[in-house]
Amino acid sequence: MLLFVGLGNPGERYVANRHNIGFMAVQAIASRHNIAPWRRKFQGVSVEGMIGGDRALLLLPGTFMNESGRAVAEAVHFYKIDLGHIVVFHDELDLPPAKLRVKTGGGNAGHNGLRSISAHVGNDYRRVRIGIGHPGDKKLGAGYVLQDFAKSEGPWVETMCDVIADNAGLLAEGKDSTFQNKVHLAMDAKGFGGGADED
Repeated sequence: MLLFVGLGNPGERYVANRHNIGFMAVQAIASRHNIAPWRRKFQGVSVEGMIGGDRALLLLPGTFMNESGRAVAEAVHFYKIDLGHIVVFHDELDLPPAKLRVKTGGGNAGHNGLRSISAHVGNDYRRVRIGIGHPGDKKLGAGYVLQDFAKSEGPWVETMCDVIADNAGLLAEGKDSTFQNKVHLAMDAKGFGGGADED
């Protein structure tokens, strides 16, 4: 069993926030792979289905971001999921908009959702880091992530979520670098240069 977790804050007021791009990506995956219906479970909403040839649980924690680990831990313990089979989709201040990188483990770069997950289940899960850009001053970060994406950002955000959904089967197969490269090439082809590059 795979676990795909989208990070975000629950509730209408946060739906279009930069901090919620993880929710958006996982919802796009569910839609693309005809996985439905979402049900209340694991302190959030979840849905089970097939991605490629693999069974997957998609989870959107219903706790606020800094408590995301509670929902993840509940699902992990229920299904006895290995850390290597967990993929967390989240916003990344340290990547420019429309860039994406995949990594396993490492630091949490001040991301409260990741910090909570690591505290509950350990650190060696996979992360899909979706760049949202940086406001330029570290002190402005908290406010910046809780702002809605600007109207002008809508096209790349929608395209990024679509491209992630198109290629989610590669993540299911554990082909993280191939997934990253495909996203990079697709974003370039659609005029949103960026995508992924090397650390």
